[in-house]
Amino acid sequence: MTRIILSTGNVILDGPSIIRKPGTYRSNLELTNSLRSNFSAAQKEYASILHNGNGHASHSGQNGYSSRPAPEVWTEKEDSTLYVPRIDWESAGLQEDRSQYEITVKLFFLPTAPPEKRIDYIKEALRLVRKELNVNDVDLLIASYPGLTFEGDCEWEADRKNATMGNDEEEVNTWSLLEKLYNQGQIKQLGISEFGTDKLKRFLDKVKVRPTVNQINIRNCCNVPPPLAKLAKDEGIELYTHHDSTDILPSGTLRELLGQGPQGAGVLADGEPNSSGLKGEIIPEWVVKYTAFVKDRGVIENKGYFASAETVEEA
Repeated sequence: MTRIILSTGNVILDGPSIIRKPGTYRSNLELTNSLRSNFSAAQKEYASILHNGNGHASHSGQNGYSSRPAPEVWTEKEDSTLYVPRIDWESAGLQEDRSQYEITVKLFFLPTAPPEKRIDYIKEALRLVRKELNVNDVDLLIASYPGLTFEGDCEWEADRKNATMGNDEEEVNTWSLLEKLYNQGQIKQLGISEFGTDKLKRFLDKVKVRPTVNQINIRNCCNVPPPLAKLAKDEGIELYTHHDSTDILPSGTLRELLGQGPQGAGVLADGEPNSSGLKGEIIPEWVVKYTAFVKDRGVIENKGYFASAETVEEA
């Protein structure tokens, strides 16, 4: 078994992004495009270093993409974890003092991963974000659970359908893990995503640390349901809208990203007998999106993603 950690680096490439710009770029497209861009940049950079050092390490996939350097050139293996691409931690960190930033993290628990491992996922995701930004805590962590959407022909239908989605017990159990980190000071506020009126009522009855934020995607139904707006107001919960995908990293997309095809990174063997790539099934586990917002200047200085997957060799 090999765990794969994928990273985009800072996706704010052309200077800080003004927070007031509308966020209409869906997160699944942003994630996959940013990963491809970061893979390509790392391949070119490390292949150039290798070439200048007179080394030779190329990789030819099953369709003959021989210009792609071998994975060991631009990725890094630490014990059973493979970083794709390798990360230059020495250049990590923010430009100003920690107090100048509002750091928001959204952690997507994927449907392909077992809920009982979520404590490991939470710890690893936060470890990577803290290391990337060189901070000890985050201001807000929003939990995105699998199986929850807010879609319908109108806001009333979306709210009604949402009431039966997800798994209340698993969601509350995972929340209790986040509450411990909140009590330790690693997370200052907790939030949730895609909770309609009935889901939110049941959730509030069972948790100790109440969410301060509830994100919902109303792209199809246009309006916030009045009962949800009233409940949020009564409970002191801020309602935010968002454009994140509820299916942010499907298995097929991940295999395409890492596979041998023209859009792939050449990390997976894809059934090629002579390939040095990883073999077996690949299972997406979680995705974390992080944003470091400079409060007094109204700009985003650092934004990016980490994702985790596990390979399981076929018997």
